[in-house]
Amino acid sequence: MAVVKPFKGIRPPKEFVEQVESRPYDVLESEEARAEAGDNEKSLYHIIKPEINFPVGTSEYDPRVYEEAARQFQKFQDKDWLVQDKDEHYYIYAQTMNGKTQYGLVIGAYVDDYMNGVIKKHELTRRDKEEDRMKHVRVNNANMEPVFFAYPDNAVLDKLIMRYAATEPEYDFIAPIDGFGHKFWVISDAADIATITEEFRKMPSLYIADGHHRSAAAALVGAEKAKQNPNHRGDEEYNYFMAVAFQASQLTILDYNRVLKDLNGLTSEQFLDAIRKNFTVEDKGTEIYKPTKLHEFSLYLDGHWFSLVAKDGTYDNNDPIGVLDVDISSRLILEEILQLGDLRSSKRIDFVGGLRGLGELKRRVDSGEMRAALALYPVSMQQIMDIADSGNIMPPKATWFEPKLRSGLVIHKLS
Repeated sequence: MAVVKPFKGIRPPKEFVEQVESRPYDVLESEEARAEAGDNEKSLYHIIKPEINFPVGTSEYDPRVYEEAARQFQKFQDKDWLVQDKDEHYYIYAQTMNGKTQYGLVIGAYVDDYMNGVIKKHELTRRDKEEDRMKHVRVNNANMEPVFFAYPDNAVLDKLIMRYAATEPEYDFIAPIDGFGHKFWVISDAADIATITEEFRKMPSLYIADGHHRSAAAALVGAEKAKQNPNHRGDEEYNYFMAVAFQASQLTILDYNRVLKDLNGLTSEQFLDAIRKNFTVEDKGTEIYKPTKLHEFSLYLDGHWFSLVAKDGTYDNNDPIGVLDVDISSRLILEEILQLGDLRSSKRIDFVGGLRGLGELKRRVDSGEMRAALALYPVSMQQIMDIADSGNIMPPKATWFEPKLRSGLVIHKLS
């Protein structure tokens, strides 16, 4: 059963929220963060991308950079740009993209639930990325940015959330760049807090949708603190880490597409002939063509779009991994034909999130940077949950969630 708790969030006063809030640390490069922060000293980038406070070219892994994160975090609190709530709360965070709104509950998730598999993952993590985030959590003694969870649909929680959604939010703003809407409510009613805790306790599992490295780092630091504390009781704040949990049916997963640098020495016709072994290939012409169903792919090659439909027998409907389009395309095109090797490290492939649209694939191929592009039909949240429940791990670069959580709306301190 999932254990969650409210916490005393550290938040910007309403008048500062639009100056403080930012995109997550891992969706932009250092120089993008430097440009977005500009001369705004209240930008959270000074804490989550603190290399921007050093000369251009300073490594984000420089020990001084982590120290600077802690210095900036303290500065934000000293200047009251971030203020801790006096009482423990849950929070509601709503995001609106293209007219669709999803509502998340901001919770303290239990470290032991991560360790024992109640909080389920579907992606592998890299130790170097975990260690980077662990250093950031340690030096700040806080979870600066939330993890993105999904939970099975729950009518009681949905009704509670909708009741708050009908009231005036604490924060309400449109994010720059993408234009998505963000709203935020504070849950202070004791009965509502008890209801949320109890409803989560009934859930057998929570699912990491996005932020596997942040989850791992937060849980590992919590476990580390427990081990180091000779008087550890189990109810200390470090036993929990911050997450925003959304009902699974509300989440939007976009396609995560591939652009290819070469055809492994094949001509275009040889490449298409090789594909025809396992796919039905149809030339769709020069207009952008998007896959319309599972097991259909779009290939952009030599100015034309092709529909590729996987033939019967190339996948197993009873295999939670083998039935995935990301696995089908990886096995039968990227490995068998192009021999790309490990997709996490290959320099012959790049990945493009679906928010950029298929026009971005066309642009990168037409520019000569890439030789071809492959567009996939999006993975469903149900597929992700099935894979996590089966104990399997998804192939790399399989999911792209939008909208991304904004950082800086609330922070969780570990003591």
